[in-house]
Amino acid sequence: MNEALLRSLTPSVLAILVRRGADFAAAEDAVQDALVEAVRVWPTDPSPSSSSRVYPVRDPKGWLVTVAWRRFLDRARADAARRRREDRFDEEPAPGPAPAVDDTLQLYFLCAHPSLTPSSAVALTLRALGGLTTRQIAQAYLVPEATMAQRISRAKRTVSGVRFDRPGDVATVLRVLYLVFNEGYSGDVDLAAEAIRLTRQLAAQVDHPEVAGLLALMLLHHARHAARTAPDGSLVPLAEQDRGRWDTESIAEGVEILQAALARDRLGEFQAQAAIAALHADAPTAGETDWMQIVEWYDELARLTDSPVVRLNRAVAVGEADGPRAGLAALAALDDSLPRHTAVAAYLHERAGDLVTAARLYAEAARKAPDLAERDHLTRQAARLNAGRRR
Repeated sequence: MNEALLRSLTPSVLAILVRRGADFAAAEDAVQDALVEAVRVWPTDPSPSSSSRVYPVRDPKGWLVTVAWRRFLDRARADAARRRREDRFDEEPAPGPAPAVDDTLQLYFLCAHPSLTPSSAVALTLRALGGLTTRQIAQAYLVPEATMAQRISRAKRTVSGVRFDRPGDVATVLRVLYLVFNEGYSGDVDLAAEAIRLTRQLAAQVDHPEVAGLLALMLLHHARHAARTAPDGSLVPLAEQDRGRWDTESIAEGVEILQAALARDRLGEFQAQAAIAALHADAPTAGETDWMQIVEWYDELARLTDSPVVRLNRAVAVGEADGPRAGLAALAALDDSLPRHTAVAAYLHERAGDLVTAARLYAEAARKAPDLAERDHLTRQAARLNAGRRR
């Protein structure tokens, strides 16, 4: 079975059912039934990993729409509470090619509806647009499948009465996709790669420089994925990564997309972040990084977002461009309760030669680390400095 084909068709089939009048939850259930039926009756693709254009039926999308609509009608007619609305469903559209109208973009807006919590929006996006199963999403988030099923069900109920009568907010959609990307890799689903796929799909639907900026940012960051961890699973800082393991094709594509977006002179935060990532990717070695330009881009990003986290990252860049004392001065203006503030302070103190303070701060930062990999990395930094002092 060509799983990639099914997943690529799922959003547009779901959108067609919703546009015909099905509420989101019922439409999603009907599409899942159609996918199960496709797996049962479609012939097996002899080369699912290939880019073959030989489809298992003449019109896969039309077939799925027809089967899903029939499943929806069957359920609607069987529901006694909806008998008064049966006249909506009396006339079944004739089988045939699916309409050319593509409402996938509206699904992005629906899944990123402001009434949903960020975690629910991400889960619904992965289910409705990503075509992932509830089990796959639960594994990616390291939660029980029943918990994820409840989360998705609540999200579907929340948006079930929402109609496509107002323009959606692209910024909210981008924020949800950014959250998906930041989940990274866990279990058998690479959410970073999934976020890139969905953002490509969105870029094909809407002409917006920030969509291009986000896609470029994802490509540039994901290009370093293979070099971020050592064989034992430990984190490898950017300056120590083997740049020969970076994906140069993804970097080239990301830079090209970013340049086209910046040329439109409608700068946004994702374009600014992508510009910083591009400068890192462009440096042959860590020592050749253009830190002065990176500081300038952080200034732009701070102006756009007024984010304390951006200013924290800017302090690191200032420390590289103007020296660790300048970085510590920039850091002093920030709230020391910020996530990773202590780790940044430790790094800048080490650069300044104050190894006693740096070791103490690395150990303190390790206790505050949000995950095991980062905690282990910071603990090793503290141990390295302490061992050096004892020699």
